[in-house]
Amino acid sequence: MQDRNDAAASHVLDRVLVLEMVRVTEAAAIAASGLIGRGDEKAADAAAVEAMRRAFDILTIDGTVVIGEGERDEAPMLYIGEKVGGAPGTGPRIDIALDPLEGTTITAKAGPNALAVLAAAEEGCLLNAPDVYMEKLAVGPGYPPDVISLDKSVRENVEAVARAKGVAPHEIIVCVLDRPRHAELIGELRAIGCGIQLIPDGDVAGVIATTDEDTTIDLYMGSGGAPEGVLAAAALRCVGGQFNGRLLFRNDNERSRARKWGIEELDRIYRLEDLAKGDCIFAATGVTDGSLLEGVKRRRGGTMTTESVVMRASTGTVRWVRTEHRVG
Repeated sequence: MQDRNDAAASHVLDRVLVLEMVRVTEAAAIAASGLIGRGDEKAADAAAVEAMRRAFDILTIDGTVVIGEGERDEAPMLYIGEKVGGAPGTGPRIDIALDPLEGTTITAKAGPNALAVLAAAEEGCLLNAPDVYMEKLAVGPGYPPDVISLDKSVRENVEAVARAKGVAPHEIIVCVLDRPRHAELIGELRAIGCGIQLIPDGDVAGVIATTDEDTTIDLYMGSGGAPEGVLAAAALRCVGGQFNGRLLFRNDNERSRARKWGIEELDRIYRLEDLAKGDCIFAATGVTDGSLLEGVKRRRGGTMTTESVVMRASTGTVRWVRTEHRVG
């Protein structure tokens, strides 16, 4: 656990709430774990959503979902704008970004790195990101400011990180979502000689992996969901690192959707504090085993174990939480 005193600590996000957020992601992960490898993405996601929604009800907060399962007419619960928490009008007013099951396909196929994740911040501190793609570029802590930029080429970013790390460019390892749309990016990285770790899903975990030396991942590159970009940025705010994100629009409908949520600068490059500012909390619980967390384990004797991480930006605190749950 690392700790840092900081005058920016929020009076709204108190210590108790930090640990309570883990209970929420634990509930979602346990619910989803019953459908690991069953081949039913929708059922796994629905189970996680329902469990997370119930877990919010016992928290003494006045919460608003700013990134969730979609707009109200698209999602029955945890929709954007939904009020959550057991203290409406009286509890601390908190904005919440969440993904009850980040990696629905991973879970259905029993693959690695499925997570239940959420970020919480004071009202107005999380970007209301539209459900469009975002070009993402991330690096872990310990590098000079602005070592990466979406204004630079792929080669320039790799070479800049390599210089700062004191290694040759071909020694850099880049995490990329394994998607046809990344064929050109992968080709450029191959030409440099980089190592590439291709992941099937779960780009929140992919971005966070840049902060852990044990993963050996130096950079994250490529496009993925903008809401997941906000979640990943909240995590990096807590542990350090740099992030650039730029919204990608495929048609006028997506541009209109962005404007609906107050996005006017459509070509803007977002940095960490543009996406998640002020004090914030990030919590994640493993559903399946991954590079960041172990998945849910069912034990003999009617118990289950979960592994979670919870972080807070203002204090720099990172807590790893292993919990045994009595089932039934």
